[in-house]
Amino acid sequence: MLLLFSSCQLRRSLRPFFLAALLLLLLSSPAARAHPMPNSVVLLDLHPGGVAAEVQLPLGQLEIAFGHNITEHPETLVQRLGPELRAYIQQHVRPETPDGQPWAVAVRELRIGSAEQTDTGPYQELTAQLWLTPPAGATARAFAFRYDVIVHQLVTHVALVSVRRDWEVGRVGAEQPIDVGVIRLDVVNNVIPPLFISQAGGGWWAGFRGMVALGARHIAEGTDHLLFLLVLLLPAPLLLTKARRWGRFGGVRYALGRLLRVVSAFTLGHSVTLLAGALGWLRLPAQPVETLIAVSILVSAGHAVRPLFPGREGWVAAGFGLVHGLAFASTLAELHLPAGPMALSILGFNIGIELMQLFVIALTVPWLLLLSQTPGYAAVRVAGAVVAAVAALGWLVERISAQANPLTALVARVAQHAPWLLAALAMVAVVSFWRQQKARSMPSF
Repeated sequence: MLLLFSSCQLRRSLRPFFLAALLLLLLSSPAARAHPMPNSVVLLDLHPGGVAAEVQLPLGQLEIAFGHNITEHPETLVQRLGPELRAYIQQHVRPETPDGQPWAVAVRELRIGSAEQTDTGPYQELTAQLWLTPPAGATARAFAFRYDVIVHQLVTHVALVSVRRDWEVGRVGAEQPIDVGVIRLDVVNNVIPPLFISQAGGGWWAGFRGMVALGARHIAEGTDHLLFLLVLLLPAPLLLTKARRWGRFGGVRYALGRLLRVVSAFTLGHSVTLLAGALGWLRLPAQPVETLIAVSILVSAGHAVRPLFPGREGWVAAGFGLVHGLAFASTLAELHLPAGPMALSILGFNIGIELMQLFVIALTVPWLLLLSQTPGYAAVRVAGAVVAAVAALGWLVERISAQANPLTALVARVAQHAPWLLAALAMVAVVSFWRQQKARSMPSF
């Protein structure tokens, strides 16, 4: 009897532990595990005259804080509630100087898009582009970032803040953002404390070096820009026959003179529109500019097969260089720099472009000069022109339709193997030239 009583008492005493263990097991199972809600993301671009902020807000959480139904028909949200959203964001983004002076906040652009978070899957988000201006005499590199978009109503929400670009330390490209902090509710004191941003500056020299590197990288990754120039150089070493066809090798001096004219004209053309576009004097939508770049490659490919504008390659290079310069300028326009840093950035960016162009040309042209002295150069020239034309057609379709296609994907994969292609060109050139010289040195009977 005593044993039975003890057993019942033991089961009753252990029951809470069994229940707790069962609850823990259910919560830890994949089916019952709660997924964390999407966070807000704030990306800061520090410039000498202010801070550009990109704020990414998940619509589901924004709806709770904003107080309007915004998750239905999000594609029309900006048209329907644009002014209200701008006012709401301005009310809840309040940067200050370290001594409490408020900054000016302007909401420049709102757009809706899809985002992907690993744990929660895809969701819709509102992206707001802001410009934050410090008061006169204050630095843009040290401030108290008072921010409570969504967090003021949804206390479990957090905002992840990172510095994406910083001109004064040379971070001007697409480097990985640097995390600077998290904005969340302080549950102990029931306040949302500001995040203090303080970045050590590097100065104008670091900004200049960063722009040189950005220009070089822009060309190294700009397959279409390099392809236009290289295909235009394919027939440069050749003389024009009376039948208006590409003929034999015109000599090293003749070839280098034509190469220099084409490269110089292209440089002059893109420098002019790079300057005009970066300073805001000339702006065109990105789509027609990118489409014209694809057209320029098609034209230069046709010229490499059969002379379309013999003797006028410099003028054509300068004309299409104007188009390519507009594409370069869009990168600088995103920096929002004042006059002094912008002038230095234009210079550095252009120097980077030219250095990378000269580097690629120096690696390629010697082999073209060797090959152009051999009978096999006609096949190489036509094959290069056909490949460029196919790539240009792929880009043309993609840029007109705004849809990717297999051709552009193939071009991107091939471009990753550019060093090997250059090595193959060098090998073919050396072997062909050696065989040509050997054949000439053999006595004839």
